[in-house]
Amino acid sequence: MFKQSLITFAITSAIFSSQASAAQLKGKVLDTNNQPVPNATVHLHGKSQSVKTDINGQFSINVDQAAQLHVSKDNFINERIDVTPESPYVTVKLAPSSVESVVVYASALHKSNIEMASPVAVLSGDELKNSAKPTLGETLKQLPGINASYFGPVSSSPIIRGLDGPRVKITQNGLDSSDASRVGPDHANTNDSLAAQQIEVLRGPATLLYGSGAIGGVVNVVDNRIPTDVIEGVQGAAEFSHDTNSNTNTVAALFEAGNNGFNFHFDGVTRKGGDYETPRFALPGEEHDDHGHDEHDHDEHGHDEHGEDEHGEEANGETKYAERVANTFIDSEQFNIGTSFVGDHLTVGLSYGRIETDYGIPAHSHEHHDHGDEHDHEEHDHEEHDHDDHDEHSEDEHDHAHGAEEEAVFARVKQDRWQALFNYALHNNWIESIQVRAGFTDYEHSEIEHGEVGTTFTNETTELRTNLEHRLGEWHGIIGYHFSDSDYAAEGAEAFTPATNTKTHAFYVLEERRFGDVTLELGARVEDFALSSNFTSGHDDHDEHDHDDHGHDEHEGHEDEHMAEVIDYTLDTTNFSASIGAVYDYAEGHNVAVNLSRSERAPLTAELLSNGLHIATSTYELGLGYHIEGDEVHFEPEHIEQERSTNLDISLRRFIGDFGYTVNFFYNDVSNYYYQRNTGYMYTGEHGIELADHHHDGALPVYQFESADAELYGFEFDAHYQIDARNRIKVYGDHLRAELDSGEYLPRIPANKLGTSYRFELEDFAAELSATHYMTQDKLAQSETKTDSYTLLNASFSYDFSLSGVDLVGYVNVDNITDELGFVHSSFIKEQAPLPGRNFKLGIRGYF
Repeated sequence: MFKQSLITFAITSAIFSSQASAAQLKGKVLDTNNQPVPNATVHLHGKSQSVKTDINGQFSINVDQAAQLHVSKDNFINERIDVTPESPYVTVKLAPSSVESVVVYASALHKSNIEMASPVAVLSGDELKNSAKPTLGETLKQLPGINASYFGPVSSSPIIRGLDGPRVKITQNGLDSSDASRVGPDHANTNDSLAAQQIEVLRGPATLLYGSGAIGGVVNVVDNRIPTDVIEGVQGAAEFSHDTNSNTNTVAALFEAGNNGFNFHFDGVTRKGGDYETPRFALPGEEHDDHGHDEHDHDEHGHDEHGEDEHGEEANGETKYAERVANTFIDSEQFNIGTSFVGDHLTVGLSYGRIETDYGIPAHSHEHHDHGDEHDHEEHDHEEHDHDDHDEHSEDEHDHAHGAEEEAVFARVKQDRWQALFNYALHNNWIESIQVRAGFTDYEHSEIEHGEVGTTFTNETTELRTNLEHRLGEWHGIIGYHFSDSDYAAEGAEAFTPATNTKTHAFYVLEERRFGDVTLELGARVEDFALSSNFTSGHDDHDEHDHDDHGHDEHEGHEDEHMAEVIDYTLDTTNFSASIGAVYDYAEGHNVAVNLSRSERAPLTAELLSNGLHIATSTYELGLGYHIEGDEVHFEPEHIEQERSTNLDISLRRFIGDFGYTVNFFYNDVSNYYYQRNTGYMYTGEHGIELADHHHDGALPVYQFESADAELYGFEFDAHYQIDARNRIKVYGDHLRAELDSGEYLPRIPANKLGTSYRFELEDFAAELSATHYMTQDKLAQSETKTDSYTLLNASFSYDFSLSGVDLVGYVNVDNITDELGFVHSSFIKEQAPLPGRNFKLGIRGYF
């Protein structure tokens, strides 16, 4: 109803507003040497479409009213000029930027990354295509302040300044990805880097536009599945690449066509590969002595500590080694198809996307339990899907590494995603445009065991975002409404979270004004958040897992009698967020940005209502709403408070001349920070939850979400020097400290990193060599083990050429040249899944 009212209002305003005479504004874009700048983007605020300058830097665009013309091009400093229908021919000069400068779509106010009050990093163009990995985490992890959760290379989500999971929003064109990657680290996100035009990382809270789930930041994947510019004729691209380490082949294609404002878009990606190789490493111990877990302390991941530096030293028994991480294959197909009409005032479009992916889940196995069969890879369901590369590494190696009783589990992900766009530019002096984005996502993640579905996670999400862009005197901004309705469910042996419905309604405002050399930005958001669930309290409903073939029917009866209780629970709260920021251009090509924000969020399903085995992390998980008394678990959610974050960001930037840099300092003070703590209890299917003193074989530690005040602070930097037209050097790094007010460190905080790169360009040839050093992480949470430092040395080579009128790029990337053994401290399975060894990626990309 709200959407219909806004559309009606837009049409009514257009009809009854004073008619402005449209005129063709012509102009030219030049650089500081008075040379034309081709392919620059010229955009009139309020309209969704833009035009490009031709080879002579010239453009023509319709102007209906007094408005602001925004001219941008990657690696140039944006220019904005006020125009009217009576404006004469305009000449715009763009100064080159020494820092990569890209318009950030997630900013909502047409800002580039060097203009925003909050820190932003953007990966785009050939740099994005050449560095694209199967997951967002692996694609982005080399950026300062960004790391990856790393559940193997095919399930790896971004970590922003130590925050991940529910605190980092993953969006596609501004709408939630709506997968299950926020529930557990073994759940891959459904965004593919190869289909993207650019990937934007908003560091720090971005809750004003994207909701309380963005309290730590936003990763926005921008693609053109709904074209917003007029496409004339036919254009497209195709790419093939091969990774030697995992024998992975990737094929991507893009096709677009348009005529008289009607546009069509198609993109697709297929990727198929086997298990990845690593340098030789020692597997963690799988057997425990009779003294329980006090003697072999479990780290946060639920794995035995076997020494900090001597991989391969086990206190009890023979050491086992591996040179390949089993069950890390991928077999993925996805495509997006979309259409749009782009007129002078009206843009409407619709798109549909489909994803089908099978991928292995490393360390997700049931080796401690008797399933009563032979766990042969080739009899596994992988053969049904023709995962030849995965199977060819043989059951022998798998058995040697993990024991013959281990059964591998893989995930099967399916997603259907619909999106719609409506944008109307008004003939009005104060309302520039009304935009509506809507999406519906149907997501399913099944975990396949014994060739059959063991657990299925589903998520159906409906989302609507409406923005009204306006000018009120000297103020420019947006007023918006955001609605989201998510139905999440989990069924099966490892459904450690119950089915929930999460619904939000939010209103937000974001305004900016220029005062001389200072741009002031103000924002606020009020969000009504409601989470409801009907579930059975106690863990008897999880005891149907195949693990429990120990004859514990009597125990289940005991639980049914004393613990089972049907609960109808609703958490309804109001989250408020606000920010104030300023950018001071104190000299040409220099600015300093300061942003102060306050954000609130309520716990999500996994943090609040978890109660069950999470085999992927080798733990039994309990949510905030539970309380342990003796060997019984009670649901007592009466005193749950919101997580409140106060964040200060200070950014220093130089983006002119041969030397450029961006340095960000941040401080985040969080009240009621939700995190997992080892309770000291252990869980088995036969005996339930007991103190660790009553240790039983195959018992897993019980981790519970708690809340406490915390501080996260540090800095990140990226600087480079253009030695001459052919040579450039770059230095980058980050530092993070994250601890509770009690002095304890937070768990799984990424190691600090320091890197450098050298780039050489000669006509159509380019080469780059980089080295990134990940420092020792010895700031440990309870039961964590130290992670040693390592250095990754990478190189890339590319050559542009033409063949039969087609522009081509051939490239070779060499990752981990020295075959360094590296463990990721932020990973739940760091000891079982080190980083890949040396890999050659060979690819060719063509444009037409």
